[in-house]
Amino acid sequence: ILLVEDDDVAAEAVVRSLQKADLRFPVVWAENGERALAALRGTDPTFTVPRPRVTLLDLNMPRMNGFEFLQHLRADAELCDDVVFVLTTSDADTDRVRAYHQHIAGYMVKASVGPQFARLAQLLDFYHRSIRLPG
Repeated sequence: ILLVEDDDVAAEAVVRSLQKADLRFPVVWAENGERALAALRGTDPTFTVPRPRVTLLDLNMPRMNGFEFLQHLRADAELCDDVVFVLTTSDADTDRVRAYHQHIAGYMVKASVGPQFARLAQLLDFYHRSIRLPG
């Protein structure tokens, strides 16, 4: 799992939720879209994210926001089929529509995924057990 999140408290809560649910997915955290793209492209010497993978993407970040990240991801022939779930504070219809136009797998509002991101962990567990991703 690639977690693209600028808020270290939220990032830590997601990681703890996955650990608490006993999900053994390696989680790589990138604090902005630029760093995430570098990891996906293998141009960041400090970390990479192997396939198969799922990206959890915040929309409101500095340097490169989630929408800009999605545009770059979808325009890259090597990355365009990556699975992305948006995990954001925005409940605006305009943001949801804009994100789905970039072919995301799902849109989750942080306040709706339950205490300590429990529903997120359940969703990822179900997704992992139900869906086969290309390697």
